[in-house]
Amino acid sequence: MAFLFVTPTWPTALWKAAMNKVAPKLDVRIWPDGLGRVEDIEYTAAWLPPANVLKGLPNLKVIFSLGAGVDAILKDPTLPAGIPIVRVNDDDLTKRMTEYIVLHVLLHHRQQRRIDANQKQKIWDSFPTHAASALSVGIMGLGVMGQDSALRLRDLGFRVAGWSRSRKAIPGVDCFAGPSEFDAFLGRSDILISLLPATAETDGIINRGTIQKLSRKGPFVAPIIINAGRGRQQVASDILECLDSGELYAATLDVFAVEPLPADDPLWSHPRVTITPHIAADSDPEVICAYVAAQIERHQNGLPLINLVDVKRGY
Repeated sequence: MAFLFVTPTWPTALWKAAMNKVAPKLDVRIWPDGLGRVEDIEYTAAWLPPANVLKGLPNLKVIFSLGAGVDAILKDPTLPAGIPIVRVNDDDLTKRMTEYIVLHVLLHHRQQRRIDANQKQKIWDSFPTHAASALSVGIMGLGVMGQDSALRLRDLGFRVAGWSRSRKAIPGVDCFAGPSEFDAFLGRSDILISLLPATAETDGIINRGTIQKLSRKGPFVAPIIINAGRGRQQVASDILECLDSGELYAATLDVFAVEPLPADDPLWSHPRVTITPHIAADSDPEVICAYVAAQIERHQNGLPLINLVDVKRGY
């Protein structure tokens, strides 16, 4: 039995070393130069696998996605049918995402960009501030990461709500569900956060129509958006237009339709946009490999896999 990494855009040697460390008895191989006999490969961990690679593994039993999302796997047009896909749902990833969300909510809440600009110009500007309770934060997507972020923001004193496909119950968090409650959720949100999975239904959800339905009652008058979900969920031209028109106060964007973000993209230079290079919940190779190795052991012992993907739903 062998295990294969298919990660054309990631440092494969680093991941192989991590897996060898946590599972020294596992036969670890790397695509494309270290496949060996493809008939031996029963498990694979992939990110953006090229067409026909996974299809060409005749004895494949399980596919592991090396990120919290699975859209990088599902976009393979030759993805073999019927093979279980497992997504990573590790506490390390969750905590990293929560750190990112809390950081950027606080960055806007405490007006850190304004402070940084003042420091560069040597301006002493002790402007008025407001309490966390003055801001209503809305989180789209109440999976494990969304729920953890909601609880931490709640504990800091923000008024937190969440919106998801199905009804959730989170202490101290107002929960909305389904299309019929989307507008009500938007209307009470001064800061809108996206942690949604990438599906056809969520494509382009952060558009001008959505932005126009957000709250205008907060201390910044116009709303703020934070997208740490997927780049295909945001309409970049709408965000820029809303920023320039005053319909949007600011934006933090960690994900983009094209990555790396091209150097000539106007988002880079907009004064009210904070850009991070898809690092909100970066994967630690050893932590992720330990998670995958544990799942392989479960599967070999006849135990059910955890965090199976529903291919029809896309997550």
